[in-house]
Amino acid sequence: MNPEDDLVTALVRAEEAGDQLSEDELVAMIFLLLVAGHETTVNLIGNGMLSLLDNPDQMNRLRSNPALIKAAVEELLRYNGPLETGTERYARDDSTVAGITIPRGELVLAVLASANRDERQFEEADRLDLGREPNPHVAFGFGIHYCLGASLARLEGQIAIATLLRRIPNLKVAISSNALRWRRGLVLRGLESLPVTFTRNSGK
Repeated sequence: MNPEDDLVTALVRAEEAGDQLSEDELVAMIFLLLVAGHETTVNLIGNGMLSLLDNPDQMNRLRSNPALIKAAVEELLRYNGPLETGTERYARDDSTVAGITIPRGELVLAVLASANRDERQFEEADRLDLGREPNPHVAFGFGIHYCLGASLARLEGQIAIATLLRRIPNLKVAISSNALRWRRGLVLRGLESLPVTFTRNSGK
């Protein structure tokens, strides 16, 4: 090991100091940090920018009113969030949901993307509205499984998207929407890449 001033080194040293993290637990923790702490935020920014580029009226609305960024990120999380489903759950008891019985022990996957487009919860659920209030989306989960990194992810999304819109004028998707490639998987939803074009703002 080559110790550095970073979180992984701190986790390893905590184990050496007598804390109860085994090697398997360390690997699981690092994997969680990479997926939950990095890839989901990357997806938030990529999906969010694509949604804005596909809805230029809303993108211009945010450009003209930067103070809207907090509400905008909440709506981008709802409209095209970084997760399709929650992680797997198992029914503790026989349960009936919407007339369907889920036997005890059966696997359950909550489709967050569907819940966030539920027209019983969101007026015009398929429309992007950066000023939507209230916005009770479940992009970060709910209850005891609510994302611990939600505040950090929100801040990162706000800073990245606001900065892109401020610094890069005339931003456009460089290829057709049909040509965009999405990463495969049941849980995460994110682009493999988002090719864009823009013109340099002269004098800046």
